[in-house]
Amino acid sequence: MSQITQVYNSGQARTISSIELAQALAEQLAITPNDWHRLKNDRKAQAQQQIASALVFLIKDQSQEALDHLNQAVGWLDRSISAFPCPGHGTSTRT
Repeated sequence: MSQITQVYNSGQARTISSIELAQALAEQLAITPNDWHRLKNDRKAQAQQQIASALVFLIKDQSQEALDHLNQAVGWLDRSISAFPCPGHGTSTRT
């Protein structure tokens, strides 16, 4: 596994693994519940989230999961998939 050295302002260096970097990227690009409504139809944001997740799975040697996320990213970019409706919107609570 490759290593990258991150240099902090204090001059100290810390070695960061590829998986740590990929996980940090995935966390940064994840669409949080608070941002879901704003970004649910943002194809770039959705694709970025999927690609970052795919990278994590690929580094963990989980090829099928990586491929699944890559296919989702392609679907967002080529417009073959769209966001699901928000749970609770458009549904009736009457019985």
